[in-house]
Amino acid sequence: MAGSIAINYARFEGINRSELGGAVVMAIAFAVLFVFNVVRSIRHTTYVLVVLSIFCLIRVTAFTMRAVLSGNEKAGENLNVVIAEGIIYSVGFFGLVYSAYTLVLDRLRMMRDRHSSNGLANMILGIICNRRLVRIGLLVAVSLGVAAGSLTGSDSQSTLNIATALHRASIYIFLAIVASLVIVTANLAYDEHKEGMMKHEASIGRQYRVLVLLAIAFLCLTRESFYAATAKDSVKQNNAHLWYPLSALPELLAVMLFAAPGLVPSRRELAEATANKRSGSGSHDAELQHLSH
Repeated sequence: MAGSIAINYARFEGINRSELGGAVVMAIAFAVLFVFNVVRSIRHTTYVLVVLSIFCLIRVTAFTMRAVLSGNEKAGENLNVVIAEGIIYSVGFFGLVYSAYTLVLDRLRMMRDRHSSNGLANMILGIICNRRLVRIGLLVAVSLGVAAGSLTGSDSQSTLNIATALHRASIYIFLAIVASLVIVTANLAYDEHKEGMMKHEASIGRQYRVLVLLAIAFLCLTRESFYAATAKDSVKQNNAHLWYPLSALPELLAVMLFAAPGLVPSRRELAEATANKRSGSGSHDAELQHLSH
């Protein structure tokens, strides 16, 4: 008779009926943000808004699945659904981090003059400002997370140990990338302060964009620090009383901050800033050449 007792895998993973309301609220909130960002991306298409819209859609899917798992006993007994929810949620973080990173690097590219340091610090900044390396790092983190999720249904203890190791590696890579995001954003804040750019533009987003970007970066860091701190304690990591305020809520607040007016530049603004930067550099070189003669 014991063999006929169904196992509720959702309850085992910490998804309880008590969080049904929270999951529904988060799904609705991200659905609203999805529509909002889709409208914004249609009005002026940028890579940041497109990826952010995809992130919101992934979160709607994940929280809808979480609501179903918390409220439906039969769904919770389906191991594949539980695994799918975990994978979808972990993969989605890629979109938020990459949107924030892209926005900060775009802002750095738009600046006329860079106040770069010399030596080791400059080399480190060059590495963590490399878009290709950031993409590769995020893809590796996502791939490890997906691989870990796909192995969690195994009956073999050695396979489960591998899944745990892959999951932790994914968390630590995400943490390193988010920490790099904080450093790059702080560097942007220093450069903009040096140029006095924060005092001469009208909209709230443009006047205080560095503060908003720093807030987004630290919210991402809060989320991933929670996962890193609980990487060896799945009970705490899956505790809804900790998971919602330290994982779900920081993501929601970060996405909401992207709505600050003037924060996300359009493609036209990026192109104009790049052109002005090049023309300014060319004029400066011509002046130097003239003075040398």
